[in-house]
Amino acid sequence: MSYPPPRYASDAGAVSATFRRADTPPDLTIGVRSRVGHLATGATTDGQFGLYRWDMAAIPPGNSTPGGHFHRTFSESFFILDGTVSLYDGDTWRDAAAGDFLYVPPGGIHAFRNNSGAAASMLVLFTPGAPREAYFEELADIVATGRQLTEDEWTELYARHDQYEVKI
Repeated sequence: MSYPPPRYASDAGAVSATFRRADTPPDLTIGVRSRVGHLATGATTDGQFGLYRWDMAAIPPGNSTPGGHFHRTFSESFFILDGTVSLYDGDTWRDAAAGDFLYVPPGGIHAFRNNSGAAASMLVLFTPGAPREAYFEELADIVATGRQLTEDEWTELYARHDQYEVKI
């Protein structure tokens, strides 16, 4: 493995960093369960990666049921910051705690949920930087408006955002 081709050619460095304070309010709230901070989007990283903080409220166990899925164009990684998050690695559900990490390559079946009954936080990393904000915003709107989608509408929504559902 070697370094990729240079993306910056100047002999002098540039003042180009982006800083985000820890107390920045979340960029998106999905119902009462999730608050999402767009730490670095594909747009801000020139498509190299997307990094999001996902804070999950304390909810009764069994009320969080996202299904398994995979992506064709990007990998997804999870790093648990606080609490316990159930992560599905395509074979097994694992209760992951602070410091635990899961990498899922393109095509890898995965899912996450908060079964703990307590608040939890994690970082979610997409590489390359897929435009996941639009997907999260559409989910937030569906929850906020109470809109009910048909199975075909869910399939179309997922396909537009490179998400393919799998029964687990």
